[in-house]
Amino acid sequence: MGLFSRKSPAGSNRIIIGLGNPGIKYEGTRHNIGFEVVEAIADRIGADWKDKGQSAIANGRWRGRKLMLAAPQTYMNRSGLAVDELLRRNRVSSQDILVIVDDIHLDTGVIRIRQKGGTGGHNGLDDIIDWLDSNDFPRMRIGVGNDFGQGRQAEYVLEQFTDEERTLIGPAIERARDAALTFVTDGIVTAMNRFNG
Repeated sequence: MGLFSRKSPAGSNRIIIGLGNPGIKYEGTRHNIGFEVVEAIADRIGADWKDKGQSAIANGRWRGRKLMLAAPQTYMNRSGLAVDELLRRNRVSSQDILVIVDDIHLDTGVIRIRQKGGTGGHNGLDDIIDWLDSNDFPRMRIGVGNDFGQGRQAEYVLEQFTDEERTLIGPAIERARDAALTFVTDGIVTAMNRFNG
C-alpha cells in the first residue's frame, strides 16, 4: 500500500491533475488532452494559472469545495515526480486526486472513469504508480482512437487532432470537465455512475 493510499479526512481538498507535455509544439496533440480538460475547468471556475514546483497550478472553488488544478511540467513520462510532490505538499490522500489522461484503447471522445487500476501501457500512469508505489488513485481516460500503423503509436499520440476528431473531442472535454467537477463535490463513485458509458 502506498504512502498516500489511506483515507483522507472528511472535507479534504481535491486535486485534478491533467497529464500532458509542456511547450507550444505539443499544444492540441492527442497526448495533451489532460491539459485541455484542466484548462476547461479553470475557465469554468475562473481560476488563474501560476507555476509552483513541478506543475502549473490553478486554485479555485466549486459549489463550496476547494479544488486545485495541476498540469505537471515534467513531461509525460515523468509525471509521477510532479504528482508525488502535489500529494506531499498539499497533504492529501491518493483518493483525493483525479488523474486525466489520453487513451488509445478507447474510441475518440469516449470517457472512462475508474477508482484505481492498471496503466493500459500509458507511460504517464506507469510513472505515477512507480512514484506512489500504488495504483490506488482515481483516473479518467479519454479516448483518442488508434488509427495508426504498427510502430507509430508514439508518433500518433504526439500529433494534433484532425478537424473531424475535434468534433468529438470538443464535447468530450466538456463532459470530462463536468465529470471532474462532480468528483470534487460528490466523489468518484457518483462521477463514475453519472459519466461512464
